[in-house]
Amino acid sequence: MDYSKNQELLTLAITGDEVATEELVANNLGLVRSIALRFKDRGVEYEDLVQIGSIGMVKAIRSFDISKGTVFSTYAVPLIIGEIRRFLRDDGLIKVSRTYKQQSAKLNKERERYILEFGKEPRIEELASICEMSSQDAIFALEATSCVSSLSTTLSCDDDSFTLESTLSDESSDIDIKLEHIALTQAISSLPVLWRQIVTLRYLKEYSQEATAKMLGLTQVKISREEKKIFSALKKALT
Repeated sequence: MDYSKNQELLTLAITGDEVATEELVANNLGLVRSIALRFKDRGVEYEDLVQIGSIGMVKAIRSFDISKGTVFSTYAVPLIIGEIRRFLRDDGLIKVSRTYKQQSAKLNKERERYILEFGKEPRIEELASICEMSSQDAIFALEATSCVSSLSTTLSCDDDSFTLESTLSDESSDIDIKLEHIALTQAISSLPVLWRQIVTLRYLKEYSQEATAKMLGLTQVKISREEKKIFSALKKALT
């Protein structure tokens, strides 16, 4: 679609012009369809997913701020994804495999027992050994059933002010905050496997760089370097 025409429609739609809104949704339906395609085979008809995604598109139109200079499609994508995921989640259609659920339940049960007996948090390899599984399987099971860490979690042992929240913009409106949370979740989920493992161990499980390095068979220096790359990648993804 022509950029100037898109901006013209956006300007009208933001002011409440329903005709412009409908035309804008229709002109960007290809984007919604491409995103809905990623959520096929979840027990919901593809066209229903498109309709749900279109709701996210409308929300993006109504909350978009042209003055920020953001490309509309970039702004709209996480809202469309969030709308579809919210629907699937509320309907219980986003599922973690039974194996991961069982492994995670066993790991958490043994973790609680360990803490009661020894008064300290077990290392992941100890927990995995107790549950008779590999450290990697334990990491994946816990990661699959865990939520994203708090935005106030410190990301660097060298700088207490550097948190997940600091990688986001300073805008504080409700829609901006919700969008940024969605965008952050998406950014983390798109990281390479090793980086996701590091994020999980360092900032969800709160292991030290040294402990994380041992669990992943790497050096502490390697973990430190990879963390810097992760921070850079997240900042780039969220800019």
